[in-house]
Amino acid sequence: MGEDRGVRGVRGVTATQAARAVRGGRLAVCTTVVLCATGLLGGTATAAQRSPDPTGEARHLEDVRKEIEGLYRKAEQATDAYDAAEEQVRLQEKEIVDLARTIDGAQRKLAALKRQAGALASAQYRGGGIPTEAKLILSADPEAFLDNADLARKGQQAAKGVINQLTHLKSDLEGYARSASDRWEQLEANRKKKDAARKEINSKIDAAKALESRLAAKEKDRLRKLEDDQALLAQQKWLDSGVLKEITNKASDQGKKAISYATTQIGKDYVWGAVGPDTFDCSGLTLRSWQAAGRTIPRTSQEQWRQLPRVALREMRPGDLIIYFSDASHVGMYLGDGAIVHAPRPGRQVTITGAGSMPILGVVRPDGDSGGGVNSGVE
Repeated sequence: MGEDRGVRGVRGVTATQAARAVRGGRLAVCTTVVLCATGLLGGTATAAQRSPDPTGEARHLEDVRKEIEGLYRKAEQATDAYDAAEEQVRLQEKEIVDLARTIDGAQRKLAALKRQAGALASAQYRGGGIPTEAKLILSADPEAFLDNADLARKGQQAAKGVINQLTHLKSDLEGYARSASDRWEQLEANRKKKDAARKEINSKIDAAKALESRLAAKEKDRLRKLEDDQALLAQQKWLDSGVLKEITNKASDQGKKAISYATTQIGKDYVWGAVGPDTFDCSGLTLRSWQAAGRTIPRTSQEQWRQLPRVALREMRPGDLIIYFSDASHVGMYLGDGAIVHAPRPGRQVTITGAGSMPILGVVRPDGDSGGGVNSGVE
């Protein structure tokens, strides 16, 4: 990132400091310091103690916070529809290309069969149009008669074969044409769905940005603090459940590489749909992190949840991906010590925060089998 721009992964430690600590091999220490400094591991001032009195201004900001959060959540929900439509568009475009190649090959074969049929017709014309059977009857040579009979039988079979092939091929071509037409209609329908989802996403993000932009500088600071306080309360509740007492696993070698990549991105801006190297959305960050570790995983948080092996929360280890919210619309990478690195939302940067700061749907492991059975995440 070059100079320290003042972006803080979480309060008390700058993004640059955190990234340097990670690059220096001190990830566990850095994570613990960050979380202790912000109360994410407990034992410090609670959010309630730091929160202002419930004045009218505080209530107003809380309403704004909820509205902004709701808009971003709706944008994330629309992302699933966008990604599904995009995938269908990609598949249908491939199917149309494959069909076009099949139709081209069938047309070439049809042309060859037509030439063959034409040659048979020409041969009959050159024979004066006399049926082959009549020629056999008129033959004076019995041996020649038998030879000609065999040739005639083979000729008839060849002619019938050509006719049958022509008939079937024409039928196949008609089917290919109908299939191609159907694919085009589906393609256009999914393109419209994709465009509609993109518009909805952009409208929600624009509305949230506009709402936040109307706040004064001090109000923006207080809004960020409110967000941090909400995350802290959720994290403290998660920790109070004693969950960390059961989570003691160590990262795999690939998991360490994925963590190293992800934490090096701390301080970079969130941009919807971005997959690096300069900006990321939540699943773009996890995608690139695991690619850096030598694993290809699905692009979106929803598909990561659907396709990757799931593990129980108590079996979670650093490098695993925690999927959030009931619709699997957000994802972060577990670092250990109750922390994740993630790309939060537009207007924020890649950061370290508490793993329990959002409702957990479950955990998936990009580099292994489930090992711990079905996830027992906490909603």
